Amino acid sequence: MGFIDKTYLVFLLLILFTVSLVQSQEEVEWSPDFRFTWADFKGPAPINSSASATTASGISYNFSTSEENKELKIEYTVGAYFYPTRSWYKAEVCNDVTLSHEQIHFDITELYARKMRKQLAETKFTENVKEEVRKIYKTTLRQLNDFQNKYDSETNYSRNLTVQEKWVKDIATVLKN
Repeated sequence: MGFIDKTYLVFLLLILFTVSLVQSQEEVEWSPDFRFTWADFKGPAPINSSASATTASGISYNFSTSEENKELKIEYTVGAYFYPTRSWYKAEVCNDVTLSHEQIHFDITELYARKMRKQLAETKFTENVKEEVRKIYKTTLRQLNDFQNKYDSETNYSRNLTVQEKWVKDIATVLKN
């Protein structure tokens, strides 16, 4: 087997391996009926982390455009997702309050997915639609990150039980609207 054949084979195997990893990435789309249990947190807890748990969640989108009556039409989907294999907890220090705290992180992700949907619905796009959607996405992620940090800060990572309970009620109220 020549050098080019070996290189091609290695490249092909690398692509197949990468595709299988991406396809095997477990994800759970947000729904009002899905509530965390500790069994959902399948990732290994880092030994040197001071955190007791981490919820890996994010926003994904896709869109397509078409022209109808010489007007640009955009169709899109935006979803909030939880990634179990990248989420973890330390059983010896976690409890129901911690689990509730982590659930609110996922719920906040859904709130920002809704904000992005609203922004997309209200935007008059130009021929630069791809860049405009990307800008909305990046802005949404920045705001989401800031809000997640505010939540952790105000609740002291769930340790301030009074403030934690207020966040639980407030987020539940916003999600119902």
